[in-house]
Amino acid sequence: MKRIALLGATGSIGIQTLDVLRLHKEEFSLYSMAFGRNIEKAVPLIKEFEPKIVVVQDEETKQKLVRQIEIPSILVGSGGLIEASVADAVDVVVNAVMGSVGLPATLKAIEAKKKIAIANKETLVTAGHLVMDAAKTHGVDLLPVDSEHSAIYQALHGEQMKDVHKLIITASGGSFRDKTREQLEGVTVEDALNHPNWSMGAKITIDSASMMNKGLEVIEAHWLFDVPYDKIHVILHRESVIHSMVEYVDRSVIAQLGTPDMKVPIQYALTYPNRLDLPMTKQLDLEEIASLNFEKMDFERFPCLRMAYEAGKAGGSMTTVLNAANEEAVQLFLEGKISFLDIERLIENELSKHDKIHSSDLSAILSIDKTTRERVRSHLN
Repeated sequence: MKRIALLGATGSIGIQTLDVLRLHKEEFSLYSMAFGRNIEKAVPLIKEFEPKIVVVQDEETKQKLVRQIEIPSILVGSGGLIEASVADAVDVVVNAVMGSVGLPATLKAIEAKKKIAIANKETLVTAGHLVMDAAKTHGVDLLPVDSEHSAIYQALHGEQMKDVHKLIITASGGSFRDKTREQLEGVTVEDALNHPNWSMGAKITIDSASMMNKGLEVIEAHWLFDVPYDKIHVILHRESVIHSMVEYVDRSVIAQLGTPDMKVPIQYALTYPNRLDLPMTKQLDLEEIASLNFEKMDFERFPCLRMAYEAGKAGGSMTTVLNAANEEAVQLFLEGKISFLDIERLIENELSKHDKIHSSDLSAILSIDKTTRERVRSHLN
């Protein structure tokens, strides 16, 4: 029985993680869970899974929760995330919170030698050097939950990194893949949230539409697999059947295929190195699909992908700024305060003005993150 700490329980990845736990009750139990303010969604989950620890975003949410349900321990904020992650009873921490808020808890969980299933790419984008150094120091496995990185992880299984020629990450193209730059003027939040293939949360769906999601995945792949950026390639693949590939020096290419369902990589991260049945997921029928299509990525059409590569190659604190500016800009778009194309303009503005710090500790990273967010918000004034 693996006891799970689930950070981000009411989000898209969190809900699908609980689907897996529900299916395999003999394999997993939920020891602790964290969510923001969505009490309506959280209370039924707490009643069903009976976690020992629940973490909420603020004191107001805690008081509302206390009035509705009895829980052994209710914690608040970043300190609560850490306590829920490092508890002695926890075996696996699933980091599915959105944004860089999950970084301190992940670092503390690594120090406590917990196995980490990482669905929060922003943690590695913001502070990849700190996370990977800590994982190496404490001998902790980071098991990727993103479908693309799970695919690479599986394609690398049993192979040697010295034999890898390049990683090939596939991209669906998002909601606006068939629109020109001119047609993006005036698109709505509703338009952006209409993803053609995947069912995901709002923030990641907007990132997919801007292609920033793929840029963040490139940076995440760089840290997870210790591969230079010039050996990480992105291609447009509309069907989302091949989730990623690895090309080896002998020109062999190994790909991982499957239907676009996040429960597959979630379950693999929880069960690795074993596999369990997943009957709720549709089987892949290649005869039904009939054809798979691939296109070259256009950096002029998708400048967020270009900026992610540039920030990654520049290194240091540039990726911290990239992520913080993007998170804040996406939130402003979701709030209806800026246009879709303003997202990339705000990000580029912050990157152009930032004086890079080559090696940042956690306090410096958090300070840069905070300052960047304030600067993005200040543009509204």
